[in-house]
Amino acid sequence: MAAQTHKNNKPGKSGGKEAQPLILPKTPAEEQRLKLERLMRNPDKVAPIPERQKEWAPRAPPEFVRDVMGSSAGAGSGEFHVYRHLRRREYQRQDFLDKMAAKQGKDVDYLKKLEQNQVEAEERTAKRRKKREKLKLKKLLAKKAKMEGKEKKDGDEDSDSSGEEERKEESGEEEQKEDDAETPSFIMGRK
Repeated sequence: MAAQTHKNNKPGKSGGKEAQPLILPKTPAEEQRLKLERLMRNPDKVAPIPERQKEWAPRAPPEFVRDVMGSSAGAGSGEFHVYRHLRRREYQRQDFLDKMAAKQGKDVDYLKKLEQNQVEAEERTAKRRKKREKLKLKKLLAKKAKMEGKEKKDGDEDSDSSGEEERKEESGEEEQKEDDAETPSFIMGRK
């Protein structure tokens, strides 16, 4: 008997995987969906994550130049091309250093701006917190005053029924206190 062949026509391999139909993605979303499906078929398999490419950096300038070209006679016709190449490489290095200095300057400016924004945000938060606490304290004091007024009222009714006029005057003052306590801390339409 000959070697076993399967649907994918690979000799020697039996059963196992079935051949997957070839699907051509029509949109980027479909392409991403197909890649995810392929990755999720075997979750134990390690997914390849490419490393980030290193940023290009020019070669450092030579410490000692052996082929010093002078203005003396005897320089060959190829020396000009060597000089031109060295000059181009040096210009590239200079441009790279300038770009890196500009990038570092922008990074420093960005960090300063970020720190300044954070300080301003903390100041605004502290100011608003102080305002909230002040309003909360004012409401609490008004509530205490109201409770004390009710306690006085209850105590006066039990002890004496002849001083109705005094109670009316006190209740008028209490209503005035309540009105003062319930006045809003801001006025609409005013900045």
